[in-house]
Amino acid sequence: MSNFSMTTFCNWIKFRHLYLLDSLGKTKNMHVTAQHMNLSQPAVSKMLKEIESLFGFDIFERQPRSMIPTTLGEHVIKYAHTALNSAEGFVEQMKSLHNGGYGYLKVGGIFAATSAVLPEAILEIKQRHPLLNVEVVEQTSGNLMKMLEEKTLDLAIGRFSEQGQQQSFDFIPLAPENFCLVVNSNHPLSGGEAIPLDKLFEWPWLLYPKGTPIRNRMEESFAKAGVALPQNIVVTISVQTFLELLQRGPMIGMLPTTMVRPHVESGALCVLNTPLDLVPEYYGILTRKGDELVGPALEFANILQHNAQRCMENKK
Repeated sequence: MSNFSMTTFCNWIKFRHLYLLDSLGKTKNMHVTAQHMNLSQPAVSKMLKEIESLFGFDIFERQPRSMIPTTLGEHVIKYAHTALNSAEGFVEQMKSLHNGGYGYLKVGGIFAATSAVLPEAILEIKQRHPLLNVEVVEQTSGNLMKMLEEKTLDLAIGRFSEQGQQQSFDFIPLAPENFCLVVNSNHPLSGGEAIPLDKLFEWPWLLYPKGTPIRNRMEESFAKAGVALPQNIVVTISVQTFLELLQRGPMIGMLPTTMVRPHVESGALCVLNTPLDLVPEYYGILTRKGDELVGPALEFANILQHNAQRCMENKK
Protein backbone atom coordinates (compact mmCIF):
# COMPACT_ATOMS: atom_id res chain seq x y z
CA MET A 1 0.00 0.00 0.00
CA SER A 2 3.08 2.21 -0.23
CA ASN A 3 1.94 3.81 -3.51
CA PHE A 4 -1.63 4.44 -2.29
CA SER A 5 -2.36 8.14 -1.87
CA MET A 6 -5.15 10.67 -2.25
CA THR A 7 -3.76 11.64 -5.66
CA THR A 8 -3.69 8.10 -7.05
CA PHE A 9 -7.10 7.38 -5.55
CA CYS A 10 -8.75 10.46 -7.13
CA ASN A 11 -7.02 9.93 -10.49
CA TRP A 12 -8.07 6.31 -10.77
CA ILE A 13 -11.24 5.47 -8.85
CA LYS A 14 -14.56 5.71 -10.70
CA PHE A 15 -18.15 5.43 -9.56
CA ARG A 16 -18.51 2.09 -11.34
CA HIS A 17 -15.75 0.79 -9.03
CA LEU A 18 -17.71 2.01 -6.02
CA TYR A 19 -20.89 0.43 -7.39
CA LEU A 20 -19.07 -2.89 -7.82
CA LEU A 21 -17.81 -2.79 -4.24
CA ASP A 22 -21.21 -1.84 -2.85
CA SER A 23 -23.05 -4.49 -4.86
CA LEU A 24 -20.56 -7.24 -4.06
CA GLY A 25 -20.64 -6.25 -0.41
CA LYS A 26 -24.41 -6.73 -0.39
CA THR A 27 -24.73 -9.85 -2.55
CA LYS A 28 -21.44 -11.63 -1.71
CA ASN A 29 -21.85 -13.08 -5.21
CA MET A 30 -19.75 -12.23 -8.26
CA HIS A 31 -22.34 -13.56 -10.73
CA VAL A 32 -25.20 -11.50 -9.28
CA THR A 33 -23.03 -8.36 -9.19
CA ALA A 34 -22.08 -8.91 -12.84
CA GLN A 35 -25.79 -9.08 -13.72
CA HIS A 36 -26.49 -5.86 -11.78
CA MET A 37 -23.72 -4.10 -13.68
CA ASN A 38 -24.66 -5.63 -17.03
CA LEU A 39 -21.13 -6.99 -17.41
CA SER A 40 -19.62 -10.45 -17.80
CA GLN A 41 -18.36 -12.19 -14.69
CA PRO A 42 -14.74 -12.21 -15.95
CA ALA A 43 -14.97 -8.43 -16.53
CA VAL A 44 -16.17 -7.85 -12.97
CA SER A 45 -13.48 -10.18 -11.62
CA LYS A 46 -10.81 -8.26 -13.53
CA MET A 47 -12.14 -4.91 -12.29
CA LEU A 48 -12.08 -6.13 -8.69
CA LYS A 49 -8.46 -7.27 -9.05
CA GLU A 50 -7.55 -3.81 -10.40
CA ILE A 51 -9.25 -2.14 -7.41
CA GLU A 52 -7.45 -4.43 -4.96
CA SER A 53 -4.18 -3.71 -6.73
CA LEU A 54 -4.75 0.03 -6.22
CA PHE A 55 -5.38 -0.44 -2.50
CA GLY A 56 -2.64 -3.00 -2.07
CA PHE A 57 -4.71 -5.57 -0.20
CA ASP A 58 -7.56 -8.04 -0.75
CA ILE A 59 -10.99 -6.50 -0.26
CA PHE A 60 -12.80 -9.82 -0.50
CA GLU A 61 -11.86 -13.34 0.52
CA ARG A 62 -12.65 -15.72 -2.30
CA GLN A 63 -14.63 -18.72 -1.07
CA PRO A 64 -16.22 -21.50 -3.17
CA ARG A 65 -19.73 -20.02 -3.10
CA SER A 66 -19.36 -16.49 -1.79
CA MET A 67 -17.16 -13.41 -1.53
CA ILE A 68 -16.57 -12.45 2.10
CA PRO A 69 -15.22 -8.96 2.91
CA THR A 70 -11.86 -8.87 4.67
CA THR A 71 -11.40 -6.70 7.75
CA LEU A 72 -9.92 -3.87 5.68
CA GLY A 73 -12.40 -4.61 2.92
CA GLU A 74 -15.31 -3.79 5.22
CA HIS A 75 -13.98 -0.23 5.55
CA VAL A 76 -13.67 0.11 1.77
CA ILE A 77 -17.21 -1.22 1.22
CA LYS A 78 -18.61 1.15 3.84
CA TYR A 79 -16.94 4.10 2.09
CA ALA A 80 -18.32 2.98 -1.29
CA HIS A 81 -21.85 2.68 0.13
CA THR A 82 -21.68 6.10 1.80
CA ALA A 83 -20.20 7.78 -1.29
CA LEU A 84 -22.93 6.35 -3.53
CA ASN A 85 -25.67 7.52 -1.15
CA SER A 86 -24.14 10.99 -1.07
CA ALA A 87 -23.98 11.04 -4.87
CA GLU A 88 -27.61 9.93 -5.13
CA GLY A 89 -28.67 12.79 -2.85
CA PHE A 90 -26.64 15.24 -4.95
CA VAL A 91 -28.25 14.00 -8.17
CA GLU A 92 -31.75 14.41 -6.70
CA GLN A 93 -30.90 17.95 -5.59
CA MET A 94 -29.57 18.89 -9.04
CA LYS A 95 -32.54 17.36 -10.86
CA SER A 96 -34.98 19.27 -8.67
CA LEU A 97 -33.10 22.57 -9.04
CA HIS A 98 -32.72 22.14 -12.80
CA ASN A 99 -36.45 21.54 -13.16
CA GLY A 100 -37.27 24.77 -11.37
CA GLY A 101 -37.64 23.28 -7.90
CA TYR A 102 -36.00 24.33 -4.67
CA GLY A 103 -34.09 21.12 -4.05
CA TYR A 104 -34.60 17.98 -2.00
CA LEU A 105 -34.72 17.46 1.77
CA LYS A 106 -34.78 14.06 3.47
CA VAL A 107 -35.48 14.14 7.20
CA GLY A 108 -35.75 11.34 9.73
CA GLY A 109 -37.59 11.40 13.03
CA ILE A 110 -38.62 9.33 16.01
CA PHE A 111 -42.37 9.11 16.55
CA ALA A 112 -42.40 11.95 19.08
CA ALA A 113 -40.96 14.21 16.39
CA THR A 114 -43.09 12.99 13.48
CA SER A 115 -46.25 13.51 15.51
CA ALA A 116 -45.32 16.92 16.90
CA VAL A 117 -42.44 19.16 15.78
CA LEU A 118 -41.85 17.82 12.25
CA PRO A 119 -45.32 18.48 10.75
CA GLU A 120 -45.28 22.13 11.87
CA ALA A 121 -41.78 22.69 10.48
CA ILE A 122 -42.61 20.95 7.19
CA LEU A 123 -45.71 23.09 6.68
CA GLU A 124 -43.66 26.23 7.32
CA ILE A 125 -40.81 25.39 4.94
CA LYS A 126 -43.27 24.26 2.25
CA GLN A 127 -45.09 27.56 2.62
CA ARG A 128 -41.80 29.36 2.02
CA HIS A 129 -40.68 27.05 -0.80
CA PRO A 130 -43.60 25.19 -2.44
CA LEU A 131 -41.30 23.40 -4.91
CA LEU A 132 -39.02 21.91 -2.24
CA ASN A 133 -39.33 18.12 -2.25
CA VAL A 134 -39.48 16.80 1.33
CA GLU A 135 -39.24 13.14 2.34
CA VAL A 136 -39.81 12.01 5.94
CA VAL A 137 -38.62 8.72 7.42
CA GLU A 138 -39.86 7.47 10.80
CA GLN A 139 -37.43 5.21 12.65
CA THR A 140 -35.79 4.56 16.00
CA SER A 141 -32.94 6.86 17.03
CA GLY A 142 -30.42 4.08 16.46
CA ASN A 143 -31.57 3.45 12.90
CA LEU A 144 -31.73 7.18 12.18
CA MET A 145 -28.10 7.61 13.21
CA LYS A 146 -27.12 4.69 11.00
CA MET A 147 -28.90 6.39 8.07
CA LEU A 148 -27.13 9.66 8.88
CA GLU A 149 -23.80 7.85 8.89
CA GLU A 150 -24.60 6.33 5.49
CA LYS A 151 -25.67 9.78 4.21
CA THR A 152 -29.19 8.73 3.34
CA LEU A 153 -30.59 11.53 5.56
CA ASP A 154 -29.82 15.25 5.67
CA LEU A 155 -30.69 15.47 9.36
CA ALA A 156 -32.72 13.61 11.96
CA ILE A 157 -34.81 14.33 15.04
CA GLY A 158 -33.98 11.84 17.76
CA ARG A 159 -31.80 11.31 20.80
CA PHE A 160 -28.70 9.43 21.86
CA SER A 161 -29.30 5.87 22.97
CA GLU A 162 -25.65 4.98 23.64
CA GLN A 163 -22.75 6.98 25.10
CA GLY A 164 -20.39 6.42 22.15
CA GLN A 165 -22.80 7.99 19.66
CA GLN A 166 -21.82 11.46 20.86
CA GLN A 167 -18.45 11.00 19.18
CA SER A 168 -20.03 10.63 15.74
CA PHE A 169 -23.02 13.00 15.85
CA ASP A 170 -23.81 16.55 16.92
CA PHE A 171 -26.96 17.14 18.95
CA ILE A 172 -29.06 20.30 19.35
CA PRO A 173 -31.79 19.79 22.00
CA LEU A 174 -35.31 20.82 21.01
CA ALA A 175 -37.77 19.75 23.69
CA PRO A 176 -38.27 17.30 26.57
CA GLU A 177 -40.34 14.22 25.79
CA ASN A 178 -42.71 13.28 28.61
CA PHE A 179 -43.83 9.69 29.15
CA CYS A 180 -46.91 8.10 30.69
CA LEU A 181 -48.36 4.66 31.43
CA VAL A 182 -51.58 3.93 29.54
CA VAL A 183 -54.29 1.28 29.19
CA ASN A 184 -57.47 1.14 27.16
CA SER A 185 -60.59 2.79 28.59
CA ASN A 186 -62.18 -0.61 29.41
CA HIS A 187 -59.21 -1.82 31.46
CA PRO A 188 -59.96 -2.53 35.16
CA LEU A 189 -57.19 -0.06 36.12
CA SER A 190 -58.66 2.82 34.11
CA GLY A 191 -60.74 4.27 36.94
CA GLY A 192 -58.37 7.19 37.62
CA GLU A 193 -57.49 6.35 41.22
CA ALA A 194 -53.86 5.97 42.37
CA ILE A 195 -52.55 2.49 41.56
CA PRO A 196 -49.90 0.78 43.75
CA LEU A 197 -46.93 -0.80 41.97
CA ASP A 198 -47.87 -4.37 42.85
CA LYS A 199 -51.19 -3.99 41.01
CA LEU A 200 -49.34 -3.11 37.79
CA PHE A 201 -47.61 -6.49 37.72
CA GLU A 202 -50.90 -8.37 37.61
CA TRP A 203 -51.33 -7.40 33.95
CA PRO A 204 -49.41 -8.00 30.71
CA TRP A 205 -47.08 -5.23 29.52
CA LEU A 206 -46.03 -3.89 26.15
CA LEU A 207 -42.35 -2.96 25.93
CA TYR A 208 -40.04 -1.49 23.34
CA PRO A 209 -36.92 -3.57 22.52
CA LYS A 210 -33.82 -3.41 24.72
CA GLY A 211 -31.46 -0.58 23.84
CA THR A 212 -34.15 1.81 22.62
CA PRO A 213 -34.26 5.13 24.55
CA ILE A 214 -37.83 4.61 25.76
CA ARG A 215 -36.96 1.11 27.07
CA ASN A 216 -33.88 2.54 28.80
CA ARG A 217 -36.00 5.25 30.44
CA MET A 218 -38.52 2.67 31.59
CA GLU A 219 -35.83 0.44 33.10
CA GLU A 220 -34.42 3.47 34.95
CA SER A 221 -37.88 4.25 36.36
CA PHE A 222 -38.36 0.69 37.61
CA ALA A 223 -34.84 0.61 39.08
CA LYS A 224 -35.52 3.85 41.01
CA ALA A 225 -38.71 2.30 42.39
CA GLY A 226 -36.75 -0.77 43.48
CA VAL A 227 -38.71 -3.25 41.38
CA ALA A 228 -37.82 -5.57 38.53
CA LEU A 229 -39.29 -5.34 35.05
CA PRO A 230 -42.59 -7.17 34.41
CA GLN A 231 -42.31 -10.80 33.33
CA ASN A 232 -45.56 -11.01 31.34
CA ILE A 233 -44.52 -8.94 28.31
CA VAL A 234 -44.85 -8.42 24.57
CA VAL A 235 -41.92 -6.65 22.88
CA THR A 236 -42.41 -4.67 19.66
CA ILE A 237 -40.86 -1.70 17.87
CA SER A 238 -43.98 -1.17 15.75
CA VAL A 239 -46.00 1.85 16.87
CA GLN A 240 -49.11 0.55 15.09
CA THR A 241 -48.86 -2.89 16.74
CA PHE A 242 -48.23 -1.25 20.13
CA LEU A 243 -51.35 0.93 19.89
CA GLU A 244 -53.53 -1.87 18.48
CA LEU A 245 -52.62 -4.23 21.30
CA LEU A 246 -53.24 -1.51 23.88
CA GLN A 247 -56.69 -0.80 22.53
CA ARG A 248 -57.73 -4.43 22.05
CA GLY A 249 -56.31 -6.15 25.12
CA PRO A 250 -55.70 -5.69 28.87
CA MET A 251 -52.15 -4.45 28.29
CA ILE A 252 -50.16 -1.71 30.02
CA GLY A 253 -47.71 0.37 28.02
CA MET A 254 -45.31 3.27 28.49
CA LEU A 255 -45.45 5.77 25.64
CA PRO A 256 -44.62 9.41 24.89
CA THR A 257 -47.40 11.75 26.00
CA THR A 258 -47.54 13.37 22.54
CA MET A 259 -48.20 9.97 20.98
CA VAL A 260 -51.13 9.02 23.21
CA ARG A 261 -52.76 12.45 23.62
CA PRO A 262 -55.19 12.07 20.64
CA HIS A 263 -56.19 8.59 21.85
CA VAL A 264 -56.73 9.83 25.41
CA GLU A 265 -58.79 12.80 24.20
CA SER A 266 -60.94 10.48 22.08
CA GLY A 267 -61.55 8.20 25.07
CA ALA A 268 -59.77 5.19 23.58
CA LEU A 269 -56.90 5.20 26.11
CA CYS A 270 -56.53 6.21 29.75
CA VAL A 271 -53.41 7.50 31.55
CA LEU A 272 -52.63 5.63 34.77
CA ASN A 273 -51.87 7.36 38.06
CA THR A 274 -48.87 5.46 39.48
CA PRO A 275 -45.94 6.16 41.84
CA LEU A 276 -43.40 5.53 39.05
CA ASP A 277 -41.15 8.54 38.35
CA LEU A 278 -41.16 8.81 34.54
CA VAL A 279 -38.39 11.36 33.94
CA PRO A 280 -38.67 13.31 30.64
CA GLU A 281 -35.89 12.96 28.07
CA TYR A 282 -34.84 15.56 25.50
CA TYR A 283 -34.94 14.88 21.81
CA GLY A 284 -33.29 17.14 19.26
CA ILE A 285 -31.57 17.64 15.92
CA LEU A 286 -28.97 15.01 15.06
CA THR A 287 -26.36 15.65 12.36
CA ARG A 288 -23.09 14.06 11.31
CA LYS A 289 -20.31 15.47 13.48
CA GLY A 290 -18.38 18.17 11.66
CA ASP A 291 -20.82 18.38 8.72
CA GLU A 292 -22.25 21.86 8.26
CA LEU A 293 -25.87 22.00 7.12
CA VAL A 294 -26.52 24.05 3.99
CA GLY A 295 -29.50 25.12 1.90
CA PRO A 296 -32.90 23.62 2.80
CA ALA A 297 -31.42 21.44 5.56
CA LEU A 298 -30.00 24.48 7.36
CA GLU A 299 -33.22 26.45 6.94
CA PHE A 300 -35.27 23.51 8.22
CA ALA A 301 -33.04 23.13 11.29
CA ASN A 302 -33.43 26.85 12.03
CA ILE A 303 -37.22 26.53 11.79
CA LEU A 304 -37.18 23.59 14.22
CA GLN A 305 -35.08 25.52 16.74
CA HIS A 306 -37.19 28.68 16.43
CA ASN A 307 -40.43 26.74 16.92
CA ALA A 308 -39.01 24.86 19.91
CA GLN A 309 -37.86 28.10 21.53
CA ARG A 310 -41.26 29.70 20.98
CA CYS A 311 -43.01 26.69 22.48
CA MET A 312 -40.81 26.76 25.58
CA GLU A 313 -41.47 30.50 26.05
CA ASN A 314 -45.24 29.96 25.78
CA LYS A 315 -45.09 27.39 28.57
CA LYS A 316 -43.39 29.81 31.00
